[in-house]
Amino acid sequence: SERTKVSPLCLSPLPTSRTSSTSEKDKQLKLNNLKPRTGIAQALLNMALTSPLWKLVLVPQARQNIIKTAAQNGIKWTDSYHWLRSQDGPWNQDGPWNENQQEQPNWDQNYPEFYTKEFHAYENGNLCWDAAFEQELASRAVGARNFPDFGSEGEDAFRGSFENALISLGATLPHDGTVVDLGCGTGTSTRRLAKLFPQAKSIIGIDLSPYFIEVGKALLSISPKGQLDGGPWVTTIENDERIQLRVGNAISTELLDQSVDAINLSLVIHELPIEVTCKLCEEALRILKPNGQLYISEMDFDSPAYAEQRANALLFSLLRSTEPYLDDYADGFEEILNKLVEIFESVKITAATGRHYALVATKRGDSDNSNEGLLEDSRFGPDGSYVVSDTHLKVWESKQK
Repeated sequence: SERTKVSPLCLSPLPTSRTSSTSEKDKQLKLNNLKPRTGIAQALLNMALTSPLWKLVLVPQARQNIIKTAAQNGIKWTDSYHWLRSQDGPWNQDGPWNENQQEQPNWDQNYPEFYTKEFHAYENGNLCWDAAFEQELASRAVGARNFPDFGSEGEDAFRGSFENALISLGATLPHDGTVVDLGCGTGTSTRRLAKLFPQAKSIIGIDLSPYFIEVGKALLSISPKGQLDGGPWVTTIENDERIQLRVGNAISTELLDQSVDAINLSLVIHELPIEVTCKLCEEALRILKPNGQLYISEMDFDSPAYAEQRANALLFSLLRSTEPYLDDYADGFEEILNKLVEIFESVKITAATGRHYALVATKRGDSDNSNEGLLEDSRFGPDGSYVVSDTHLKVWESKQK
């Protein structure tokens, strides 16, 4: 069916992107050629990051830094948390969990081992209510860190930059198409997809955490106003009957072969082992229709900002303290890219922010029997510099000065 392009006019206004100066070329090329960090010093740091003492110091510091960012940018973290916690939901009930399950899920038996790790300063990772309550709060703070000039609306600029980049790469969707948002969390990215593609018939958000899905469903049902609109939540939410949120495994969605038109992965794969990401790409290929598209929005460790931060092992440990697979992702990015080129017809990637990329991979059509896809990488200019300047706050900053 005919695919419809989306007008960038529906996206959040963004500051004009600028290219880095040519004097950065040699530094950039050197950073891009960094090898995975190894050796005794790195082994000792790895041991330290898993020690109880380190967790007592570094993890709380990372958490407090993001809460401080929220407070200094007008994001009412505590008020929003307590408002959501007070709403009717399974978190305020002794049981049942839902109609078909009388007890909360058994983490060790029902989830892949990698998913039971500590994530984002939560001992139970994504498998707890606090992680679900605070996901959208933390996301607003992360947005303010990436686009500090926008303050409490920084997340809109941040996510809008990915959407603009995806559209520039040719992201399209047919009329009455179906979009699947894998690793949707509480549905922030799912709701944005619904607005980005008004011609979509169905937008399906899938996440492995029942906690996130329950909170996401509650937010859609309540449809609160955002704080800037005089409401209790960090952003205004409008219910959309086209949106479905469901618990599921991204590498085994149980969706039919060739049944969806587009798949979205927004800030998901940096939280996965490389082998899981590769399986996820294969699952995306299976459920996409011919000429369907996979969208990926992610951290880019080839960018000058992240490459330089990663070159400083101690500084990078602040990120790694709450992201157990970050090194795996950074070291394995080329493997992911090669996998996509191997199984998709074309793969296009560009810079979305000064430290993130957007990628569109298009599946082959029914009549295309070619064996190898094409890669188009426009993240760097002719001089080797990253094509979007970095606006992110420094690690020790919480607000634009």
